Amino acid sequence: MRQAQELMILAWRDFDSVATPLLEALGLGHAHHRILQMVGRHPGIAVGELLDLLGITKQSLGRALGDLQARGYVRQEVGRRDRRQRLLHLTPSGAGVERQLFDVQREKLMGVYRDVGAAAIEGFRRVMQGLMDDRTRRVLDAVVATGERSRRGRG
Repeated sequence: MRQAQELMILAWRDFDSVATPLLEALGLGHAHHRILQMVGRHPGIAVGELLDLLGITKQSLGRALGDLQARGYVRQEVGRRDRRQRLLHLTPSGAGVERQLFDVQREKLMGVYRDVGAAAIEGFRRVMQGLMDDRTRRVLDAVVATGERSRRGRG
């Protein structure tokens, strides 16, 4: 168990660091990156849901999100059903930055996936999902379901 914990800590450090040179060139930090990833993966995510998924303080989220909005990477819109909601979307330039960051990490992950095979990949996904607490899984499931309903409504 200690080895698994150690491996997760070191693997995350090294995986996350793949994007560091690009983040530094863009003048962004890892908090910006996580926000771009989540908003890119879940367009229309509510600020409260993003806060729950990232598990950071409102102040930390507000600072990084405000910076991304000022740079023109993220835009907010008012919820249609609940006007108190602030729904987040990437702008075209934000989607471009998110894609660059994704591509850098995707290359690393694809190399590992090629080496380990399909069974290991499925096992990895199950382990990662199992490590999430019930609340995080519920929030993620709700965000995914909302996105699927939104996509079906547009189609």
